[in-house]
Amino acid sequence: MTLLRMDNVGIVVDDLQAAIGFFAELGLELEGEATVEGQSVDRVVGLEGVRSDVAMMRTPDGHGRLELSKFHTPPATAAERNAPVNRLGMGRIMFAVDDIDAAVARLQAHGAELVGEVVQYEDTYRLCYVRGPEGIVIALAEQLS
Repeated sequence: MTLLRMDNVGIVVDDLQAAIGFFAELGLELEGEATVEGQSVDRVVGLEGVRSDVAMMRTPDGHGRLELSKFHTPPATAAERNAPVNRLGMGRIMFAVDDIDAAVARLQAHGAELVGEVVQYEDTYRLCYVRGPEGIVIALAEQLS
């Protein structure tokens, strides 16, 4: 067995359009949307009666994908909103940007908040964490020359 690639990261959201807007503002491109349901979907995810709207978003370089899902049935289970970044489980997704200040400003216009602050790590990166819709945390990294 040989691992070929990481295909996508999945995030379950309640407001699919807000999540699409947030990640589109960051620079991801909407590849497509679909509603998935039926026995094969039920079997894959281990739930019964699944009906979910799915949006697939792609990074500009075409190598990374993000799958956003809104479950209609069964309803999504609640997660702790605005949990601290040290909670167990998937904490964040990091994106490389060429201008971290501009990226933060654009995302803040969509209601995002800085978790901490933008900091410079040695002479290599400027970094920050941003909390978007549904409490989703992303990290931004701007490589310094």
